[in-house]
Amino acid sequence: MAERKKRIGTDYKGVFFYQDGSDKVFYIRYRPEPGKRIEEPVGRTTKGMTPAKANLILADRVRGKELSNQARREAAEAAKREEDAKPTIARLWALYAESLLKDKPSIRSDDYVFQKNIATTSIAKKTPGELVTLDLERVKSGLLKTLSPQSTKYIMAFIRRAINYGVRMGFCPRPDESKLHFSFPKIDNLRTENMSRDQMADYLSALDEEPDQNAAGLIRLALSTGMRRGALFALKWEDIDFENGFIVLQGESAKSKKTERIPLSVAARLVLERIERTAGSPYVFPGRNRGKRTDFARVSRRVRDKAGLGKDFRPLHGLRHTFASWMASTGAVDLYTLQKLLTHNSPQMTQRYAHLADEALKRAAAVAGDIFSDVAGGNSETAKVLPFKKASAE
Repeated sequence: MAERKKRIGTDYKGVFFYQDGSDKVFYIRYRPEPGKRIEEPVGRTTKGMTPAKANLILADRVRGKELSNQARREAAEAAKREEDAKPTIARLWALYAESLLKDKPSIRSDDYVFQKNIATTSIAKKTPGELVTLDLERVKSGLLKTLSPQSTKYIMAFIRRAINYGVRMGFCPRPDESKLHFSFPKIDNLRTENMSRDQMADYLSALDEEPDQNAAGLIRLALSTGMRRGALFALKWEDIDFENGFIVLQGESAKSKKTERIPLSVAARLVLERIERTAGSPYVFPGRNRGKRTDFARVSRRVRDKAGLGKDFRPLHGLRHTFASWMASTGAVDLYTLQKLLTHNSPQMTQRYAHLADEALKRAAAVAGDIFSDVAGGNSETAKVLPFKKASAE
């Protein structure tokens, strides 16, 4: 059993020390209030402590001018707990992401983007009430130096989502709109990626050469149906009605949160019939551990780059636009039908393809001109004044 060190008194009441080799460890002892006694170290001789200095510290403790070591620790812990509970943008986002994780695994991808682009900025440690519009403008300017307006808008929306969640859950009051205003970068909302026939030929060749043909099947299905990324990831075998020729898009994974059906075309059927089913997984295109897929960037970018498409061509969303553009340009599909195929909630979303449908109508009208020109042989007065193409000699 270790020998207990001997307490050695000093000329000052309540001040004593223990000998530690050639060093002395000074302690003070006092009662801050009736029934409570505190005994705590205040320093060593080697650190400059003396009995007189220890007595001054004791006097400050007794008068309440200084907190005890324990009280300071408790105050520091309380301050840390308060700081940790402070509804900063970083904390509100963490709570928001955690609330969605169970039902929306893809939130992990958004969280990665947030941590990379927002968590490292000064606003991450501020509460919504401490933020001002200038803070947001500085973040926006910083993002636009390396990112596109669309990506910048997407990332800045995380800040607004975190704030709205905090307000909704009662973690913080709604910010004063006169002090905090969101101004997103302007983008071309009518942007529609499309592939020419030559580009499509190169893209299909790249798909054929892709080592992961199940992943290539996901891209082929996107091309043949125009399905959204989330719908492709959530697609289960039970959602495919091979007998009646329909694909069910479950509402829980749909942008509109409504369950809808789209036709199972011959092309889509062939794609699905060639997919190798993963044992133990209900998903057509499962991700890790046979669960719901949350990412597809690696394969989609590899195919895009191999086909020679530009970096601004969005690997999956661009295929949806290509599907819609080609459908509209055939003239065989009206905009209302295209709206239903794309599961757009309103015709305004589909209206961006109207100019392609108009071109198809012009081509159809030209056929009428060919007919009249052929009948008139190009010699009638009507044929001369109307913009009909003269029939070619057989």
